Order: sequence, then C-alpha cells, then structure tokens
Amino acid sequence: MQVVYLSTAYLGPIQQYCKFCEYDEVRMETAENYLKQTYRNRCVIASAGGPLALSVPIEKTDTLKCLTKDIRISNHGHWRHLHWNALVSAYSMSPFFEYYEEDFAPFYQKKYEFLFDFNEELQQTVCRLLDLTPNIVYTNSYLPQVDHDFREIIRPKHETDDPAFRPKLYYQVFQKKYGFLPNLSIVDLLFNMGPEGLLVLRDSIVK
Repeated sequence: MQVVYLSTAYLGPIQQYCKFCEYDEVRMETAENYLKQTYRNRCVIASAGGPLALSVPIEKTDTLKCLTKDIRISNHGHWRHLHWNALVSAYSMSPFFEYYEEDFAPFYQKKYEFLFDFNEELQQTVCRLLDLTPNIVYTNSYLPQVDHDFREIIRPKHETDDPAFRPKLYYQVFQKKYGFLPNLSIVDLLFNMGPEGLLVLRDSIVK
C-alpha cells in the first residue's frame, strides 16, 4: 500500500489533491510545528488582476514553536468578508460557481477557532463535490523521516521538487489575459471545470 504524508492546507493547491488520487492512504500531519508562508493558511486564486494570494490570519503564539493543529484563527479584521468577496469576484463568471456557491459560503460566515479544523472541513467539502474519496488518516505523532513525504515539498514555488506532478491545462476565466496559471487553489479547478476536475487531477499525475 502506497502511503503519502501531507500537511493541512487552506483550499490547497491542485498538487495536493493529486496526491489524494495517487496514493492508497493519506497521512495528514497533526503533530508538526507550524510553518509560516506556506499553504497551511493561504491559497492562490486567479483574479481579474492576476494571481491573488488569500491568507487566513492566525493568532500569535506564546512560544516559538506551536503544533499546526493548535494554531488559532484570528478574528481581527474582516478577512472572511474579504476572502468571500475575492472568490465571488474571481469566479462569478466561471461555469460552475453558481452550482457550488452555497457549499462554500457558510465557511465564510461561521467562526472557526482552529485553522486545522477549518481547513479539513473545507477539504471534505471539496472532495465531496469532486467525488474524490481519499483514505485520510490523521497522525498522532511526528515522524521526521518517512517515505513519500510532501509535508514540505508542497509549498509556494516548489512544484519543480515533485517530478510526479505535471499540471494539466484546463479552462480558466482569465486565461486569455494571463495565460494558463498552474497549480492554483483547488477551487479554481472546481469552479472552472466542475466534476470534470477529477479527470484533470488524474491527468496531472506522472506515472
């Protein structure tokens, strides 16, 4: 049985969801120390102005190291409103946004305490809409050395570190303006391609 190790991600990139298709079991890391400037609390979408990063604000911790599962979401500012408006602005003209809008809107109305819970519930929603059924097991302890370890590889600008991932082209709303933008948030694929997004994921895997 092929097992892959991943870190939680906010509306994770297409590369992450390819691993859900590629491996028999996904070990989702709960016992790692939180790292900044990763997909754990940010995603990248295609807006009218080009690639746009959306970051979930987190509360500062009392110690230098804190487990990712213990990271709390900050309620400072209006990030939920800003993120939802950004998604609506970017994808209201996409083929499938209206079909999935009611699935995602509640995530930007409810206040989640922990980033990990927020991410995982979003992930479950995405998988359901894509008819993707990964076998996810949550870790109880951190193992520093494991096979098929993508906990640090799947992060912004590190796609080339993964020879098994070759982004498959698909329709994007602003493609004529910016060209094809690879490995965006999974919602870009979902809103543009709908159920066919699962085929794109499978075609992005190099065997």
